[in-house]
Amino acid sequence: MQMTYIATITSRGQLTIPAELFRKSNLRRGEKVILSIDGDQIKMQSSLDLLNKLAGSVKVPDHLRGRDIDEVIEEAKRSYFRKKGAMI
Repeated sequence: MQMTYIATITSRGQLTIPAELFRKSNLRRGEKVILSIDGDQIKMQSSLDLLNKLAGSVKVPDHLRGRDIDEVIEEAKRSYFRKKGAMI
């Protein structure tokens, strides 16, 4: 059954999700969402849900396989900024 909710757009162009809809959506405070336009409708999807759907669809390079993701990200940032000549 489809539920309909009413929300108000603020003067700053922000939209507040009604509390009941927020609770039912399994979203968390601070979580990123993906918005898309489909005709005259705006669709919202959790970015985590999208990542989970895409998980495994991209081949992990052999040199990164089995490494901690935070370590890989930090290494990539250091390499990027080193090439830019910036200090981090």
